[in-house]
Amino acid sequence: MEKNMDRWLGDGGMDLIGAVGGSFEHYGVDGEDLGWASGRFLPSELACNPHGSVQAGVHALLLDAAMNFAINAALRARDRAQATIEMTTELLRPALLGEPYQFRGQVVRLTRHVGFGEAVMTNAEDKLVSRSTGTFLLHRAD
Repeated sequence: MEKNMDRWLGDGGMDLIGAVGGSFEHYGVDGEDLGWASGRFLPSELACNPHGSVQAGVHALLLDAAMNFAINAALRARDRAQATIEMTTELLRPALLGEPYQFRGQVVRLTRHVGFGEAVMTNAEDKLVSRSTGTFLLHRAD
């Protein structure tokens, strides 16, 4: 039975995600615990430097949130991702003010206390713009 996280669609419960131009649109679970989440990103001026390029920290913000959302989609009932333990982010192409992008996070593996995720951001031509991997501390309600 999938967890209903519809209330987190849109800004994911974080005003900052909406302010930089991000929005979660879909989530689900493939198989037993392979959660995923996807969204759109239309960079706002707040997300960019004065030259119109999205700052690296904004990529990290969205990719971290996508992995976190995916992990939470895969967890049962009141279990949740509690904190990001570590994360790496690579920027492969620039993201530019006003151009549309997609992002997707997914679960790589869940253990009792730790979740592993990965996320990517792609442009309108489906070319990889940035990617990230992360390790997350889990809180189990039982």
